Amino acid sequence: MFKKVFPHLIFSLLVISPLSAEAQIFKKKKDDIEKSDKKGDDKKDKIKPYGKVITKDAKTDKGLFDVHIVDENHFYEIPDSLFNKEMLMVSRISKTATGIGFGGGKINTQVLRWERKPKKVLLRVVSHGVVAADSLPVHEAVVNSNFEPVLYAFDIKAIKKDTVNPSTVIQVNELFEKDAQALGMPDSYREKYKVSRLDEARSYIESIKSYPLNVEARHVKTYLAKKPPSNGSLGSISIEINNSMILLPAKPMRRRYFDERVGWFTSSQTDYGLDVQKSKTVKYLDRWRLEVKDEDLEKYKNGELVEPKKQIVYYVDRATPKKWLPYIKQGIEDWQVAFEEAGFKNAIIAKEPPTVLEDPDWSPEDVRYSVVRYLASPIPNANGPHVSDPRSGEILESDINWYHNVMTLLQNWFFVQTAAINPDARGTEFKDEVMGRLIRFVSAHEVGHTLGLPHNMGSSVAYPVDSLRSTSFTKKYGTAPSIMDYARFNYVAQPEDGNVALMPNIGIYDKYAIKWGYKPVLDVSIEEENKILDAWILEHAGDPLYRFGHQQVGDIVDPSSQTEDLGDDAIKASLYGIENLKRIVPNLITWTKEDGKTYEDLDKLYGQVIAQFNRYMGHVSNNIGGVYEYQKTYDQEGDVYIPVTKKHQQNCMAFLQDQLFATPQWLIDQNIFNKIQYSGFVEEIRAMQTKTLDNILSLGKLQRLVENETANKAEAYSLTDMMNQLRNGIWSELNTGSAIDTYRRNLQKAHVERLNYLMTAKDQKKQPDFGGYRKSTVVHTSQSDIRSVARGELRSIQRIIKSAINRTTDTMSKYHLEDVNERIEQILDPK
Repeated sequence: MFKKVFPHLIFSLLVISPLSAEAQIFKKKKDDIEKSDKKGDDKKDKIKPYGKVITKDAKTDKGLFDVHIVDENHFYEIPDSLFNKEMLMVSRISKTATGIGFGGGKINTQVLRWERKPKKVLLRVVSHGVVAADSLPVHEAVVNSNFEPVLYAFDIKAIKKDTVNPSTVIQVNELFEKDAQALGMPDSYREKYKVSRLDEARSYIESIKSYPLNVEARHVKTYLAKKPPSNGSLGSISIEINNSMILLPAKPMRRRYFDERVGWFTSSQTDYGLDVQKSKTVKYLDRWRLEVKDEDLEKYKNGELVEPKKQIVYYVDRATPKKWLPYIKQGIEDWQVAFEEAGFKNAIIAKEPPTVLEDPDWSPEDVRYSVVRYLASPIPNANGPHVSDPRSGEILESDINWYHNVMTLLQNWFFVQTAAINPDARGTEFKDEVMGRLIRFVSAHEVGHTLGLPHNMGSSVAYPVDSLRSTSFTKKYGTAPSIMDYARFNYVAQPEDGNVALMPNIGIYDKYAIKWGYKPVLDVSIEEENKILDAWILEHAGDPLYRFGHQQVGDIVDPSSQTEDLGDDAIKASLYGIENLKRIVPNLITWTKEDGKTYEDLDKLYGQVIAQFNRYMGHVSNNIGGVYEYQKTYDQEGDVYIPVTKKHQQNCMAFLQDQLFATPQWLIDQNIFNKIQYSGFVEEIRAMQTKTLDNILSLGKLQRLVENETANKAEAYSLTDMMNQLRNGIWSELNTGSAIDTYRRNLQKAHVERLNYLMTAKDQKKQPDFGGYRKSTVVHTSQSDIRSVARGELRSIQRIIKSAINRTTDTMSKYHLEDVNERIEQILDPK
């Protein structure tokens, strides 16, 4: 039996075994698939059920995007309705490392668009710099040449299938914790401090908060740096960055186009859709959306003042000291008179924010609120930035940064410019009502910036200098037609002039500019509106009260558009100012005296006198080689650029010789020096004189003298005229053989050194103008007359030195002249 059965058993084993193996293999594959599915649940790119991502432990902040935190993971829940909508991302440094400067400044602004793909969400950067209407054939070419780059790509973590408001969840940790350069430290800092990379281990998200129209993300970034501004042993820089993402209006505001005859902050685009034979950049005003209510249209058309659909509202920070609150609010509402010129009443108002109990969710970071933010900072400043829609220029919000120590700046200015005539300015602590009035002045100035107005440095020149000594005139018109000038305080008025006004108010120009920028022009095309705006400008053409003069940085070309000056004659205004400084210096000790106190305030205020005197020297010296700028269009008569007259430049040089280069003895008060310094007063005088001398002998000014002489011949103040007048004053002792004192010896050496500089100075190239702020004169020094004249001047000085040495009996003067003669010899013949 056994033998018979065995073959069957073998067959059975042979038949059954393969079936069992197949079953086992199938089972193993099934197990692997199930395990694989379980592992797949943990893959980053796996879209999970909403509840598994946003768990019951999530901390949620509802707003534009719902922001969730689960453990240390940060999620954005993006409503599907917001995909492909444009949002403005404004990046600021909110806290800085010591040595970098104060926080709050914008470091990047860009338009973003969130775009959903099947498994990804893309964050794209949208450019509004180059455009064309989508109805035009050229639109396709513009789109193709401006492909939107992807700033970041996110895996979709979950989808909320809501029938009313479906949404998509992404995790955003890496966007803020890694080095997304567009949201982090700007290139200028990276280059300056030799930053190599981001240290992710020391970088983290501080907070992400969501509001109805914006999302605010704060994150700390730590960068490895070879040259950090502080804490060098760490080899790194830590900064806190705030990224503010704002939903742009669904319907852009109607633009109003820029005209350089009225100062304004602007946005711009290159528009390929215009009917011109080249690409053209168009500029339009940054301004608030002030519109007439439908029910008030007839009233407005009849000339009645109406309230706008939406007022401009500024909240004053809860942290503001209560005694200063009314003054800051008044400075805001001072602008109501300007908006009345534009047809609106109560267009701008100030409010106090609700208390924490009244509204615990109120926050100054909510883009719906513009806030004057009071910052406990030693920085003596205030500034008024704004955020605008790049498509239209509409200002969306503005936060004025008010640094506590701005009061120190106000004390210094008010003292040095008015103490000679104003008892309230004498001393180191002002009465609250005096400081309050100064705060109101600064508040109004900064609010002006947030309304769209830049500095108007050409405003104060509209007033005759002697009018600033008139009580009736200054009480009516202030010290300048625009509060946006740096007209500061009335240093012209003399003690006998009575109760003159000491500072500017919202002036004639301010009202005119607000009308021009904000007054609605109804029921007309853009072209017709532009003609009306042009007519408003032409109504006041040639009237200095309505003139805009650009702020200038670097080379001051237009002397009628300077900072800190007053009146239409720099010489006369500065002479009055110097007379007042001469009254202040003998009283400095008395006015700063306080038992038990050191001489720190005396030192500070004497320094303010020096600084103010330097300002006067700058106001006058910038007329030499100066060219006035009066912006005009073809339909206006006259030139845009007019050189300062020969006579006035000669008078300016004579003023400088009398007031500065002839040592200002009234500034040299040994009774003060003995209390504030063990050395340094000789150096202070030398530095003052050299600063102005170098300004006169700057390449740009000298080249403009050459060009003016070339164009206008004998009518011009020539380069050689100026050099002769300068030399005759600085070296006047050599005509008489009299002793040369320490101050004059220093000045004469400085003169030779500056001429030596002109012998070797590099060419001066055209600089970026930054929208008109910087003016630069191109100079090819080696091929210009400047070097020839400098060489001639050195030889002239050498001739008179050689002639004077034998007539000089003072030993120090003789040594000085022998030394200068040798220096000139080495300059002219370096070998």
